[in-house]
Amino acid sequence: MLNVRVTGVVVEDDEILLLNQDTDTGRAWSLPGGKVEAGESLAEALVREMREETGVEVAPGRLLYVCDHLPGNSAHVVHITFEARRTGGVLGEVAAGADTRPIRGVEFVKVDDLPSLGFSERFAGLVRDGFPEAGSYQGAKSNIGL
Repeated sequence: MLNVRVTGVVVEDDEILLLNQDTDTGRAWSLPGGKVEAGESLAEALVREMREETGVEVAPGRLLYVCDHLPGNSAHVVHITFEARRTGGVLGEVAAGADTRPIRGVEFVKVDDLPSLGFSERFAGLVRDGFPEAGSYQGAKSNIGL
């Protein structure tokens, strides 16, 4: 079964917007985003997911990368990650029940702290460098360190 998931990268003042919530990787922190619903464009899904999960209104930007996640049981998840710019909203005003996994917190965290939160050094470097290979296919989700 193929699922398409969009995620957003919002970076402001050397900090990145993250969710504190259980993930399928065992890590507590993740990029905000979620499943694209039937009849919804990628941009619409990104705007909706960011608003529901973070309280932040965003404008989608560059396509940063595409990667695969093959968790087993014939599942195939395609992750499409966009740069996003905050345009409004209230940080932390999370839509109750909008996510299947409870959200414990929404924070901007220092990019240099990403490895201590379970992200790879490679991912932290990509964020610091502004995703120099934006728009590229990265292969398996593990290749980018998510």
